[in-house]
Parts: sequence; structure tokens; C-alpha cells
Amino acid sequence: MRLTSFTDFGLRALMRMASDPDRAYSTAELADEFGLSRHHLTKIMATLAQAGIVTTRRGGGGGARLGRPAREISLGDIIRVLENDQALVNCFAADGGNCSITPHCRLKSRLREAETAFLAQLDRSTLADVALPQLAAMADS
Repeated sequence: MRLTSFTDFGLRALMRMASDPDRAYSTAELADEFGLSRHHLTKIMATLAQAGIVTTRRGGGGGARLGRPAREISLGDIIRVLENDQALVNCFAADGGNCSITPHCRLKSRLREAETAFLAQLDRSTLADVALPQLAAMADS
């Protein structure tokens, strides 16, 4: 299974935010740290905010913070939010995709089971489990 760059970038940002959860992070700061597009990261943060994973505030002293403790945010929940519109295969799309073998396919159920197992495994870990070291600690090493 391959995750989209949208999810990859979102995970990186959340891992940094989990390292110092009381601090507000600007999208510019996170984008610079990871070499990401600010515009792309803004879209990611909006998606995470809509799901309640982060809270955002504009203006001076604003930025993004975790919406709840990192230990309460499973990696599976993050993946479900960020990969929401990405079907594993075409026939998993909301409209059923464009598959001519659907009535006879014996692969679809196996792929569905694999996807479920993948997310169940990620549900066993939280954002706190993968938080990055704090920036100050990294600078001291």
C-alpha cells in the first residue's frame, strides 16, 4: 500500500507538533522544516482541523496545535482522514469505479481485508508513539 504525499506531509507535520504539543506551529515554519509547499501544507492543516485533529488560529501568536493529546490520536485515524478520498483500487471508489470484472472478482474482498488489517495495525499506535524529538533537543546533540 502506498500513501499519498498529502498523508506523508500531514504525518510529518503532526509528528513535529506532537513533540511540543503546547506550542502553536505556523504552516510556514513546518513547511520550511520539511521542505514542503506552504500552500499544500495549508490544505493539509485545513483537512486535519475539519476532523478535529488540530485546531488553528490566525494572526499573531496563531498557528496550529493538536486538537487533543497525541496519545489519544491513533495513526489509523490520521490515515483515514488524510486518505479519505483515495480508494485503494478503482473498484473501491465511492462510485464503484470502472471495473468490468466486479461481478466475478475474487480479489476485491481480499484487498478489503488487507486494507482493514493495515488500518487496524495503525490503530494500535498513537501520534505520541512517533513524535519527533523536540527541536531544542536536536540542536543540542
